[in-house]
Amino acid sequence: MDTLLLPFQFAFMNNAFLIMAIIAVPTSLLSCYLVLKGWSLMGDAISHAVLPGVIVAYLIGIPLIIGAFVAGMICALATGFLSGNSRVKQDTIMGIVFSGMFGFGIVLYTKIRTDVHLDHILFGNMLGVDAGDIWTAGVIGLAVALVILSKRQDFLLHAFDPVQAQAVGLRVNWLHYGLLTMISMTIVATLSAVGIILSIGLLIAPGAIAFLLTKAFARMLWIAVAVTLFSGVSGVYLSFFIDSAPAPTVILILTAIFILAFIRSARMNQTAQGAS
Repeated sequence: MDTLLLPFQFAFMNNAFLIMAIIAVPTSLLSCYLVLKGWSLMGDAISHAVLPGVIVAYLIGIPLIIGAFVAGMICALATGFLSGNSRVKQDTIMGIVFSGMFGFGIVLYTKIRTDVHLDHILFGNMLGVDAGDIWTAGVIGLAVALVILSKRQDFLLHAFDPVQAQAVGLRVNWLHYGLLTMISMTIVATLSAVGIILSIGLLIAPGAIAFLLTKAFARMLWIAVAVTLFSGVSGVYLSFFIDSAPAPTVILILTAIFILAFIRSARMNQTAQGAS
């Protein structure tokens, strides 16, 4: 029993459990809308685009989260503007924008001397988070969760049918750019824990798993949160014993759950087709 409780005896592990539980809520709620709207690549684009913002923020001496947020919003707004004013499809534009900004960030990083390790920016440093990181994640996570839950029906209609949403009087542009803003804010909240690259896993996998397990959207939200909380806590816990980084372990558990959910969904579809 003492061995099983050993991870909870270290302050850095308790901080890791706490910040993982905090970021699980906004990322899982957002992931449901990203999956339904087909915006998975948008989350990927914004997560990669924050790198130059982080580097510039470090150079001018402001908090890194400010630079990350500004860069994420620039990416989101640029993608929206270019896709609305050109014949090029949105996924192509997102690929160009995020790869360009990510490349720019790498070039900036190679030109400066800093004690900030690139691995911590790319993959996070969950075992090194402090009270400031936890408070930042908590404030952003609470704000995003409250907005999503209070406007969940509006965002749902916008995800399925923007034309109908506009016809019934919803402010489509506010919903569109509000969702982009929340994606940027959530990536900022996850930056210290899971980094730029792995944050996309938390923004896609929970919604995809829930989508495979249920057809009711309200239940989809709860399943996504529960799956992320389970994967987060178990991933951090398991990483202690297998001596691995917590964030990749969490993503691996989410991936395994997705595979199981996919197999279950495929079998249910086969059963339904056989019965008909």
